[in-house]
Amino acid sequence: MHEMSLCEGVLKILEQNACTQGYRRVKTVWLEIGVLSCVEPEAMRFSFDLVMDGSLAEGATLEIVRMPGEAWCMQCARTVKVNQRYDACPDCGGYQLQVTTGDEMRIKELEVE
Repeated sequence: MHEMSLCEGVLKILEQNACTQGYRRVKTVWLEIGVLSCVEPEAMRFSFDLVMDGSLAEGATLEIVRMPGEAWCMQCARTVKVNQRYDACPDCGGYQLQVTTGDEMRIKELEVE
């Protein structure tokens, strides 16, 4: 379950930013997670609660914002929406797609004290 290590990375970022920005407690974390990122939202929620236990984010709420996937179709020469890797282009049916967005994960916003 790689979601556990992803949550550990989120905690490390929270701790580093707490030192530089002067907050002592995290109440809510908003994560943007792309639909093509191979991150399972429910596993992320479960891991988040475990990893944050005993930290400055203990008891924090995790809000997940799902980001759509997009790819550049080399045959159509246009940007198209995709829901899964290796899907065909919804416009031309071709498979020469290069993912441009939807495979990322980032901290979008924090509510802190």
